[in-house]
Amino acid sequence: MSLEPSRMALEVAETGAALARQLAANAPATAAIAALLRKRDPRLVITIARGSSDHAALYLAYLIEIALGVPCASIGPSIASLYHAPLRLDGALAITISQSGRSPDIVALQMAARRAGALTLALVNEVDSPVARGAECVLPLHAGPEQSVAATKSMIAALVAGAALVGQWVGDGKLNAAINGLPVVLGAPGAPPPRPLIDLVAGARSAFVLGRGATFAIAAEAALKLKETCAIHAEAFSSAEVLHGPAGVIAPGFLVIAFMPQDEAREGVSETLARLVAMGAEIFVVDAVASAAKSALVVPPARHHLLTPIVMIHRFYSLVEACARALGRDPDNPPHLRKVTETK
Repeated sequence: MSLEPSRMALEVAETGAALARQLAANAPATAAIAALLRKRDPRLVITIARGSSDHAALYLAYLIEIALGVPCASIGPSIASLYHAPLRLDGALAITISQSGRSPDIVALQMAARRAGALTLALVNEVDSPVARGAECVLPLHAGPEQSVAATKSMIAALVAGAALVGQWVGDGKLNAAINGLPVVLGAPGAPPPRPLIDLVAGARSAFVLGRGATFAIAAEAALKLKETCAIHAEAFSSAEVLHGPAGVIAPGFLVIAFMPQDEAREGVSETLARLVAMGAEIFVVDAVASAAKSALVVPPARHHLLTPIVMIHRFYSLVEACARALGRDPDNPPHLRKVTETK
């Protein structure tokens, strides 16, 4: 394996600059769209996305439901593209999140949502794409070109674009100030992932990845990256669900990676981890405070607890890239995968 930095590593390192570019360029549009949403006051939000973008949508759903109390649900694109089901979305907001903006099923559902009466908003990296052209409102991600198959900086740009919209929509000055500080936090060079953590993850054949609330969305993204980049079978669960059946596969040494919440969910996650340890699980936590866990990746906190999960996944991407290299895999070109997947 080449000692030259992978494109994935370089793109992770570019994230802070991409966010600074996005926040500066989108400030007027974000404020205008937030004002429109306050005026329209949607009582339902749907999200349209696949893959990493769907994890960004799940994170956004938690923010919308926590900050605004508005129900938010992901709609399967096949509802429109295959089943042509009539939708009833008068007064709703439909948010499409996509890097390429070209997948036919994503385009079809966005068009169907607009015909059904929803206000359509696209968070998209490719501004000259069918998704961008078909939406009534657009927030470009400004991530710049991304060549590695694994989406990293574009994924984080989608997380931040959504958070910035919610901050403006609800008028949360503390959240808005913390968002503006993210480029510095993510742009600061971090220490290389500790070798013992790389070896721990790279040595796993299977793993659970846990979170709760906003960190559950990040856990889902982390599990996907472990599969696509390292060929490790990883499944994401809410810590509130893992004991309801999935824990039946726990055996001594089974790896459990936990993204620790920085809010009211933390105590429950800690209690679940203690029960999994008693079953024999090997626990690895990603946290923003010093951890007593034997295996821990400690990241700098954001200035708002709902944003710290973004810092967590940014640092975890570097660990995943290092694990792929340790396993002799090319993190930029995993087998069987393409950068843009177009489904119907």
